[in-house]
Amino acid sequence: MALQPVLVGGAWRQSKNPAGSFSAVNPATKISLPEQYPISGPEDIDLVLQAAQGAVAELRSAGSPAALAHFLDCFAEQIEARVDQLVATAVLETALPAEPRLRSVELPRTTNQLRLAAEAVRDGSWHRATIDTGSNIRSMLGPLNGPVVVFGPNNFPFAFNAIAGGDFAAAIAAGNPVIAKGNPGHPGTTQILAEAAFAAVQASGLPLAMIQLIYHTAPEVGLGLVSDARIGAAAFTGSKTAGLALKAAADRAGKPIYLEMSSINPVFLLPGAIRERGGEISRELYASCSLGAGQFCTKPGIVVMQQDENSQRFIKELQSYFGQNVPGTLLNKAGLTSVAKAVTTLQEQGAEILTGGYAVAGARFAFANTLLQVSGDHFLVHPVDLQTEAFGPVSLLVIAEDINQMRAIAAQLEGNLTGSIYSHSQDEDDNAYDQIELVLRGKVGRLLNDKMPTGVAVVPAMNHGGPFPATGHPGFTAVGLPAALLRFAALHCYDNVRQHRLPPALQDKNPNGRMWRLIDGNWSQQDI
Repeated sequence: MALQPVLVGGAWRQSKNPAGSFSAVNPATKISLPEQYPISGPEDIDLVLQAAQGAVAELRSAGSPAALAHFLDCFAEQIEARVDQLVATAVLETALPAEPRLRSVELPRTTNQLRLAAEAVRDGSWHRATIDTGSNIRSMLGPLNGPVVVFGPNNFPFAFNAIAGGDFAAAIAAGNPVIAKGNPGHPGTTQILAEAAFAAVQASGLPLAMIQLIYHTAPEVGLGLVSDARIGAAAFTGSKTAGLALKAAADRAGKPIYLEMSSINPVFLLPGAIRERGGEISRELYASCSLGAGQFCTKPGIVVMQQDENSQRFIKELQSYFGQNVPGTLLNKAGLTSVAKAVTTLQEQGAEILTGGYAVAGARFAFANTLLQVSGDHFLVHPVDLQTEAFGPVSLLVIAEDINQMRAIAAQLEGNLTGSIYSHSQDEDDNAYDQIELVLRGKVGRLLNDKMPTGVAVVPAMNHGGPFPATGHPGFTAVGLPAALLRFAALHCYDNVRQHRLPPALQDKNPNGRMWRLIDGNWSQQDI
């Protein structure tokens, strides 16, 4: 059977000397799908890098904010024209439900991200243009001197796809070509998105090599890609093991790489909250832990509470939810193996299984909804291994003796994307909240109060990032525009450069009348 083509250098073509081939597997049946995709080798990598460098040069002379914004808007329209095809293919490759997850939630989020990125391009304030008229020194954020390589994850086939998701949109909006390295879990979905993106490129007048796609590589080829001198930066969403290997390769070469890797998203339940509305919170917690079969990077993996009669009733209710509901389908066999291994690690470190703890037999990849429990004393003796991430419908309850021990547990947490604190509605937990928040704030990117962390709103103030090992750098976000653009930008400074030679954003006249610029220490939308 012929291999599906890759998108390289402005054309769909056969892979050059592929290292092998693969096919997607339907997680609901464990049956391989018929289409075969190439595993790209060094020859493909060299071709995409050469083409991307040409696109960088073309963009310097002919790129414009209008063309970039037009591409992003047109891409959103092209996706919407392919909704039925995209949803049907993603269902086969991921077993995620068509409704509401794929069609009504994730796909609209994807097109919304693209349109928000287009609006950020038109506005231009993300450039942070800074002008000192006295010295005639001017600076702004602008494109990198190379393409951005985007590695997509398996759990969001649209919204985090390497060729359509948030990293892609941010890199393009910052003016960079993108080399998309698709996830092997959903190659057909990625191919359809790439076809839509390529149609939008052709309609926008941007360089045809602005977007390129390879489906899969051997690990050593991927390491070479993120460390190649010709790239500008890389973005990765996936496992901690793979992320750290890519980071080490990129760091050795001095190449920026932005990672989203591992997070257990601790939830602290204060005594007053459990006493006041424990039944409501238990329902919310189960729903958050089981959403998408627990395959969200913001799933609550650890829940910390104080030992008392109310917490015991809460645990029984939560145990009932976990034990009585049918678990969702996992994305692949590797995910099933990983969850089982993580649960074994938690058990070996003293965690007791309250319900679940086993792979579900049958024609699909599934792991039982699993709830474990460990004492606060035991957690403090084994804090590292008891923070093992189980990427599935699994959560660990940590039962502390008192608020002081809850705070001690917070102090032992690694960096996370999120941390939540549930408190009494009439502020009876204020003192306890203050103690926990003081420690937890520095451990997480997004702090929530009386809310589960699984929802990630695509709004300008969102931080989908956090301290290591949740990400590779605590100062950046993968969601939220225009802030997400800053990862893929360089600071361009101009000293005594004549007006007509400056980029429009730094000339005396405001290029669109709406861009905010820092002029002699004051933010302004006015001309100089």
